[in-house]
Amino acid sequence: MNSDDSSPRAKIINLLNVKSVIKSQIFDQCLEVFGVLKDVLSEMSNDLNDMLENHGARRVRLEYRDRGKFEAELKFADDVLIFSLHTDVFEFDRDHPVWKNPYAKNNPYNTYCGVINVYNFLYDSMKYNRNDDLGYLVARMFINKDKAFFVEGKRQKRQITDQFGKSTLTRDDLVAFVESAILYTLSFDLLVPPYDMVKEATVGEMNVKIESSRMKTGKRLGYKYNSDDVLNSENHE
Repeated sequence: MNSDDSSPRAKIINLLNVKSVIKSQIFDQCLEVFGVLKDVLSEMSNDLNDMLENHGARRVRLEYRDRGKFEAELKFADDVLIFSLHTDVFEFDRDHPVWKNPYAKNNPYNTYCGVINVYNFLYDSMKYNRNDDLGYLVARMFINKDKAFFVEGKRQKRQITDQFGKSTLTRDDLVAFVESAILYTLSFDLLVPPYDMVKEATVGEMNVKIESSRMKTGKRLGYKYNSDDVLNSENHE
């Protein structure tokens, strides 16, 4: 067996060792961050409920639910936000703007990141098990081994990639992340589906409930929701 450090097998072993360690570090960091995020969600729901009660809005409440190790849920009004920590570690494609950042260029492993996704669903979609209803990605946060981070999403303040690596993630950053997701969701309204999409129904569809089999419900049914909409800053809206 060739023990030369430049041999293909030596390179394989080196990459496996380096990448496995880095990816484990990232996963541990993200799991720790997600635990803090759950605390933020719980605390924020309690604080906002107290404020609502003080304003006489006792019928409106936020409900936080821990959905397990990698998921958390926040319900408010007619909406649900699902916060989901992905169990894998990702790299960015070469066209992503993060590669213009010197921090990303200096060390190829700085851009390995875990990701927390935030999806918006209608509360009734889950309550009535309408499995064909649509949810939308409203934000996602990328976190690396150094706890450097940036955000992609609607009305998120820290989504400028040239700031990546200049600071580490704090609890206040997570608070701002959640607040921005809630504010955008509350302004993101349910639209009536186009008439031609629902103008006909078969007897069979009626028998299995038209609202779940035929009329998929989502806030932008018939609206083109592109990844560009998520990536672009809402400061220009």
